[in-house]
Amino acid sequence: MSKIKSRKNSTKKEAIIETASHLFREKGFSATSMRDLAEKVGVEAASLYNHIQSKAELLQEICFRVANQFITHIDAIEHSEEPALHKLEAIIRFHIRMMLDQYENVYISDHEWRHLPEPYLSNFLNQRRSYRKRLGALIEKGIQQGEMKNIEPYVAVLTILSAISGLESWQRSRKSIPPETMEDNMVKYLIEGIKK
Repeated sequence: MSKIKSRKNSTKKEAIIETASHLFREKGFSATSMRDLAEKVGVEAASLYNHIQSKAELLQEICFRVANQFITHIDAIEHSEEPALHKLEAIIRFHIRMMLDQYENVYISDHEWRHLPEPYLSNFLNQRRSYRKRLGALIEKGIQQGEMKNIEPYVAVLTILSAISGLESWQRSRKSIPPETMEDNMVKYLIEGIKK
């Protein structure tokens, strides 16, 4: 029987999560079976249960890991003394880097969250709504302080997040544009569009 191969300084569970993330993005959560996962990891399906309880546990781990990274980052940004526009730029850059560096996990969090079981689904949706409201409040503050154009904050949040989600196309392409250029150009377009 094969053993689960983990990377250096990584646990077997981490190796399973990483493989699950790849499969969930490639095939979708519903179409991925524990047998598929075991085959990719290189073990019998029964061996997976020594490390995880279910496929749903893996989805939960991926979705909340991504959500917690965004929340931790916005917590730190909100408490800084920077102007609202600088805070918004830092948040946009963080989102872009997450899409560039942790694409599969972010993709799962954005597309497969619907398969989370309760109470995790409600919790995840509450975190998502709260995060968007916080982004909207930051934009509202920037408008009040005269840093940003007088636009509807909700529309600005949707536009920014949708633009960053568009990096999926870059991830699937031949990536002829370097990630640093992609990040700098996107930040320039998004910030210039909102800056007063």
